[in-house]
Amino acid sequence: MKISIGNDHAGPEYKFAIVKMLEANGHDVINYGTDSVDSVDYPDFGHKVALDLENKNADFGIIICGSGNGIAMSANKHQGIRAALCWTKEIAALARQHNDANIISIPARFTSIQQAIEMVETFLKTDFEGGRHASRVGKINC
Repeated sequence: MKISIGNDHAGPEYKFAIVKMLEANGHDVINYGTDSVDSVDYPDFGHKVALDLENKNADFGIIICGSGNGIAMSANKHQGIRAALCWTKEIAALARQHNDANIISIPARFTSIQQAIEMVETFLKTDFEGGRHASRVGKINC
């Protein structure tokens, strides 16, 4: 699987740990995130990950900022993107099962690195249930 990842200055340590896990599990990773804690603008990274999915250059995306909100809002401006802010692995599973989320947004200031890894693992292994959820997901785009 090809995974696109992007982060702002709140997420380099999270990104490094997640990329290590992804590569150990045989995934290809496209890395847009900053590697520094120097202040940067989260939309710059959220848009790059969203574009990878829009252009079918990646199967899923991972975005990380302090609250997870700003970068998710940026990614969700793109058609066909369903970036879900997750703070537990149970929410990550529901985001995939019920919302067919294709990007997971992680709030670095409110989760541990271990929680983030578990959320990403859950997100990637969980399938969309379809059925009654498909028509709802179909109404998301404007």
